[in-house]
Amino acid sequence: MNLYLRMLWLLLTARFRPRFETAGDLSVLRLRVLPNDLDISLHLNNGRYLTLMDLGRTDFLLRSGLWRTVLKRKLTPIVSSVLIRYRREIGPFKPFNLETRVIGWREDTVIFEQAFKFATGRRAGQTAAVALVRAGLYDRAQRAFATVEELVASTDLIATPPGIDAATQAFLDAEQAMRSQSAERALGPV
Repeated sequence: MNLYLRMLWLLLTARFRPRFETAGDLSVLRLRVLPNDLDISLHLNNGRYLTLMDLGRTDFLLRSGLWRTVLKRKLTPIVSSVLIRYRREIGPFKPFNLETRVIGWREDTVIFEQAFKFATGRRAGQTAAVALVRAGLYDRAQRAFATVEELVASTDLIATPPGIDAATQAFLDAEQAMRSQSAERALGPV
């Protein structure tokens, strides 16, 4: 339930946060670990990280102006893959920042980097977890993902394709290898 409240808060407060000027602008959301975010070890549940990351990507849609295109064309945000590295636990009621930024794109998908950073205390600024996310906006009417080029054209964003670093390329290569292996398994022995 608290994610719905967090989403509502995000939607209501988006107009008071500055709009993005470039596709690489950083979204920072200040959040706190609530009791229903905890697992039996009394820290932020590993699955909840992925759920909270939706808020960061939603903030990007809102502040970039892409939300208008999403509503107009009835696009559906879809995550195709995630790689996350947990480094430190975040305990109950601890405040943290969720940082989200676009670090690259392909023809019809965007690669986000999302980091959970301690907001206060002796670990302030340290990374608790970091993830790479590949996502796109699916057009059900066209039965295809909207291209990044047309999405950028629908906004006022300045977008020059950033170079893909080695870690991001390794993530994309691993995703492609998994996709190929899944297809082979589905077909069975040849």
